[in-house]
Amino acid sequence: MSKTILITGASSGIGKATAQYFQEKGWNVAATMRNPADGAALAELDRVLVVALDVTDEASIQNAVQATLDQFGTIDVLVNNAGYGAGGPMEATPMAKIRRQFDVNVFGLLATTQAVLPAMRQQQSGTIVNISSIGGRVTLPLFSLYHGTKWAVEGITESLRYELNPIGIKLRLVEPGAIATDFAGRSLDFNNDESLTEYQGTIGKLMSAMGDIAGNAAPAIEVAKVIDEAIHGDRLRYLAGEDAHQMMAARRTMTDEEYMTMNKERNGM
Repeated sequence: MSKTILITGASSGIGKATAQYFQEKGWNVAATMRNPADGAALAELDRVLVVALDVTDEASIQNAVQATLDQFGTIDVLVNNAGYGAGGPMEATPMAKIRRQFDVNVFGLLATTQAVLPAMRQQQSGTIVNISSIGGRVTLPLFSLYHGTKWAVEGITESLRYELNPIGIKLRLVEPGAIATDFAGRSLDFNNDESLTEYQGTIGKLMSAMGDIAGNAAPAIEVAKVIDEAIHGDRLRYLAGEDAHQMMAARRTMTDEEYMTMNKERNGM
């Protein structure tokens, strides 16, 4: 019998590539997104259920999980992929936007995880793959909020591994580097106040560096392949993208001060 994977944020980028990848491998796929109309192409594929799910709306999460169980009878894998990045000086970011960053990237992940756990606990099996980021291990300036959410996801996942493994549920972290998605476009909420002149030099330097980073981004399908590896592997953490491997190799051999100095020099700061 085909296994079933539920993916959040499947309208584009990593989520869409993952839905297509697992459908091609013969899985049942619940491709969830805020607006199902954005998944029209996915809905035409065999064994794909496109269903509304907004990770900030607990009722929609419960409805999507139930629709998946009704359609396919089981949820073998949850991929918590939905998320976005909030950037800019923290001082210039309204608290409402700070809360939304955590609502989507952290509380949404927790709510979706809670919703699938009863079915996984009953079947005493399942895998939860949380899409973190290399930004959950290392940082850049002006992304303190985004990094905060991803570092939270890292800690949540590692701790959940202790409590869920004994009942047959596996936890995995996938940590992409720069990926060719709309992270720097539609999925980026950048906040700035040009009257705060002290920050503008750092902003200019980082924006210049991000152009180079984006030019070397890996395709989203590479993350889908790493998700597959994580589902069938034994480790907790899986890096995705050559830059992620390079950054972690450097980070493991340096002190905090050494790494931050190297990072500032690399980004022209």
